[in-house]
Amino acid sequence: MASLYDCSVDSELLAGMRLARTAVGRGELVVLPTDTVYGVGADAFDASAVQRLLDAKGRGRQSPPPVLIKGLDTLAALTASVPDVVRPLLDEFWPGPLTVIFRAQPSLTWDLGETRGTVALRMPSHPLALELLEETGPLAVSSANLTGRPAATTADEARAMLGDSVSVYLEAGVVGSDYERRPGANTGSTIVDATASDDGVLRIVRHGVLADTEITRVVGVDAIA
Repeated sequence: MASLYDCSVDSELLAGMRLARTAVGRGELVVLPTDTVYGVGADAFDASAVQRLLDAKGRGRQSPPPVLIKGLDTLAALTASVPDVVRPLLDEFWPGPLTVIFRAQPSLTWDLGETRGTVALRMPSHPLALELLEETGPLAVSSANLTGRPAATTADEARAMLGDSVSVYLEAGVVGSDYERRPGANTGSTIVDATASDDGVLRIVRHGVLADTEITRVVGVDAIA
C-alpha cells in the first residue's frame, strides 16, 4: 500500500514532503491536509495527472477540480480578471475556506476538465499545504474521498478509500475542527461564483464551512444574487 507519513514526526515530515514534491513532478497523486478536509492533489498543468485524480475519485470531466494556490500573487497569472466586488472577500478569507470561481486566463495551457473557461481557486490556510504549494506551484485538488463517500478528515481515512491510486499520504491529524458544522452545510470550503460579477453580483454555489452570513457581512446583501 502507498506510504503514509506522520508529519508530526520531524523525520517523517521531511521525507514525506520531499517524496510528495517528487510525486507531483512525476504526474502522480498526493494526499495533503487543508484547513477544511484532506485533499487529493495533482499538478494542475499536467492533464494526465488531473485525469488520474478524476479517475481515482470516480468522477467525470464534468466535475473539474478546484486549484489551490499559495497566494494572491498567483491570481493574475491564472485569471482573466479579478472583479472588484470579490476582492474584499479575498482580503478577508484568504488564506481560508473560501473557493472563488473566476474566468480563467485564456492563454493557460492546462486541462482540468469541462470548465467552460472558468477556474475555481482557493488559498488554503494549512501550513503544510502552503509549504507544498510553494514548492510545486498550483495543484488541482479535490476532497480525498471516493465520489459519494464522506470527505476524509485524516490521511488514514483517505488511504482507506483511495489506496494505491495515490503515491504519498501526508498525515497531519484531524482537520476541519475549527469550523462550525452547521446542519446541511458541506464540510469543504464555501464556493462563490464571480464569473457574472460584471453585473456587480456574486453567487454562492456551495454552502460550506464559511457561513453565508460571513460572505454578506463583507460584501453586503446586495452583492449576492
